[in-house]
Amino acid sequence: MNTNSALIVPAKPAAATNAAPLTFHQELKPLIAIPNVWLWVIWIASILALCAIAWLAWRYWRKKAAAVLAVPPVPPHVRARRALEAALALLSDPKAFSIAVSGALRGYLEERFDFHAPERTTEEFLLELQGTNLLTIEQKLSLGDFLENCDLIKFAKYEPTETELRALHAAALKLVNETEPHWAPAEIQSSVAAAPAPAAP
Repeated sequence: MNTNSALIVPAKPAAATNAAPLTFHQELKPLIAIPNVWLWVIWIASILALCAIAWLAWRYWRKKAAAVLAVPPVPPHVRARRALEAALALLSDPKAFSIAVSGALRGYLEERFDFHAPERTTEEFLLELQGTNLLTIEQKLSLGDFLENCDLIKFAKYEPTETELRALHAAALKLVNETEPHWAPAEIQSSVAAAPAPAAP
């Protein structure tokens, strides 16, 4: 038996010798996002605060609107009487007095009958007045005399007496009293007007 036979080791294939060694990589795990609790608290608190401010502002606005609606507007004839009453303090200054009483009456007529009194001259206003049926003929004549007398004092430097100034005031007040709106039914107004005056004691 031959014991000197050579041991034949098979050669490695070329593909095996050139192959890259196997390596093992441990994959990186994604970072875990830890929520900031205080940031959420701040956001929620801010939103609640804004809601509270908006609610308080709405309540305040609603209360003011209700207060405004609760106060009834002052009627034009009431404002005109107040303005005429205040004009009496200017009796010592005829020009200022005539401006005050004519302004009070013009403003009243503009609101009451939708006249364009303050923006127009006396002639323009009287011309417009002739085409309306809102005033009687006597009222139109009285108003024309009133405005012309006021213009004499304002522009012609006429010096009236106190009696004349008080007559102007009375004419303006009379026109306001005659043309103010009456809310009572017509039949009630007529019955009141026809009722005899109480006898003097």
